[in-house]
Amino acid sequence: MFRKIASFQYSSEAIIYKGRLESEGIAVFMRDNFTIDTDPLVSNAVGGVKLFVREEDFAAAEEILSKISKYSMTNEGGLIKCPNCGAEKVQLLTVVDDARSIFSFVLSLLFLILPFYAKYKYKCDNCNFEFKK
Repeated sequence: MFRKIASFQYSSEAIIYKGRLESEGIAVFMRDNFTIDTDPLVSNAVGGVKLFVREEDFAAAEEILSKISKYSMTNEGGLIKCPNCGAEKVQLLTVVDDARSIFSFVLSLLFLILPFYAKYKYKCDNCNFEFKK
């Protein structure tokens, strides 16, 4: 019997976690990765790419995944600190908040292509402060 350990918006994210689990000897099975690779816009509709492990490996897999930080890191490998509160709980976000990114988003929807322009901001999970690096 298999149990879902995690789900991700894109298969590239899932492959990183799958590789980490497999390096520890845990067999991992991916579901819906081909669907989302074919059309990334349906990711939310199908619930993302799902990773499954055997029931008997679930606790060990949970332990391994809990050690992986979900927060953004510097090029040197340290966690990015929030300039407002100093917390190391900062995530990179894609935003659509200027004319260029809106145009890119609309154009990509019309022609069913991936956006060719993206704007990024960092957001602190501790104080919700948004900033550019």
